[in-house]
Amino acid sequence: MLKDNHQDIPIFGSLLSDEEVLLNSLRKEPVNSKIAYQLLKDQLINEGNARQNLATFCQTYMEPEAALLMAETMEKNAIDKSEYPETAAVEQACVNILADLWQAKKSEKPIGTSTVGSSEACMLAGLAMKFRWRDSLKKRGLDVTGRTPNLVISSGYQVCWEKFCVYWDVELREVPMDSTCLSLNPEHVLDYVDENTIGIVGILGITYTGKFDDIKGLNDVVNEYNQSHEHQLVIHVDGASGAMFTSFIQPELPWDFRLNNVVSINTSGHKYGLVYPGVGWVLWRGEAYLPKELMFEVSYLGGSMPTMAINFSRSASQIIGQYYNFYRFGFNGYRDIHSRTRDVAMKIAQAIEATNRFELFNTGDNIPIVCYTLKKETDVKWTLYDLADRLQMRGWQVPAYPLPKELDDIIVQRIVCRADLGENRGEAFIRDFHDCLEELDKAHILFHDDNKKETQGFTH
Repeated sequence: MLKDNHQDIPIFGSLLSDEEVLLNSLRKEPVNSKIAYQLLKDQLINEGNARQNLATFCQTYMEPEAALLMAETMEKNAIDKSEYPETAAVEQACVNILADLWQAKKSEKPIGTSTVGSSEACMLAGLAMKFRWRDSLKKRGLDVTGRTPNLVISSGYQVCWEKFCVYWDVELREVPMDSTCLSLNPEHVLDYVDENTIGIVGILGITYTGKFDDIKGLNDVVNEYNQSHEHQLVIHVDGASGAMFTSFIQPELPWDFRLNNVVSINTSGHKYGLVYPGVGWVLWRGEAYLPKELMFEVSYLGGSMPTMAINFSRSASQIIGQYYNFYRFGFNGYRDIHSRTRDVAMKIAQAIEATNRFELFNTGDNIPIVCYTLKKETDVKWTLYDLADRLQMRGWQVPAYPLPKELDDIIVQRIVCRADLGENRGEAFIRDFHDCLEELDKAHILFHDDNKKETQGFTH
């Protein structure tokens, strides 16, 4: 028998093809690269088609030229500004483009950075609010000792905000959503505010449903508060989903730096920025809103430039991928892509609503997210968990899960439409959806208890 490292050995005639691929310790000798590639690729084969994953916001397609450019720049370390000055310039260009897109005033000197997804971006924004709150107390002659800072946010928050509060010793104050308002209710926000509030987070695209918080209404409430209090409230907009979508589709909607109390915004480039995971961005409306303690100087072109990211060494390829999209698509290209994606989402929503079985919470008209629950009067024996199972049999991953506390008796499904879900694939999903309903109506065996609350699939 030929040795496994022989170039002519058939892959599935090798000794390695008889062994488990996932190891608990390193093997002693190396293996043939072609065999290693094929066996590892096969190990991942049962994960399904990522393009049919309607659970994730993260992009599952980029143009071949973008993928090639990213592959060719994976070795570049984003933190090494002096070694890769052009890459640093590309990152700054992305920040400048986002500042312009989000209506920042050049006179305020907006500042920002790339991050590892929105989670790091939220951490940085939260830290900036905490440090500014602490500094403002000192300027007012107040003692910081013994105070516990708090952050106000709706109960529809993404888990990264809970992590921030745990990591940095901040109290998370949740404004409960209810059936009449599935987002942050500006009328109730001030009930959760005091002098230890570092800021309020408005969400432009709630993970559970896709709905938007009323950022303009929140800004009005904060204006009123700030006029009568020495303690000044600020707003951070978590635009992980919506900030790279709304600016192109609803440019007239005031949610960004046009609102005077919005001091920072984060977004996920790997969502509607149309980049593979994982790149995020955080911007402040001006240098005054990013405390100096969070800025560090690094060498750049014989001088120095500020860096504020938490993470250190990481590949610059996603940053370059983001700029490729900005350069390649332009404003109109993004608008056209997002408009078509929204059209597909709204068509799916209309098809689901037309069955008269579901109550829709989001119809894709703000961002291309479709969220629905079974109507209470719908007389069927199956649940949304059963529907999720049936759709997955056809390759579609559509999560089912309960809404946050106070609303956790409501089970919903959520469909995320991304740029790679074209009209043809949208039509295919609608056909499969109808077929699944018919199959469930005729099914004799159902696996999910109607009263059991759990998460089926990924909620991201």
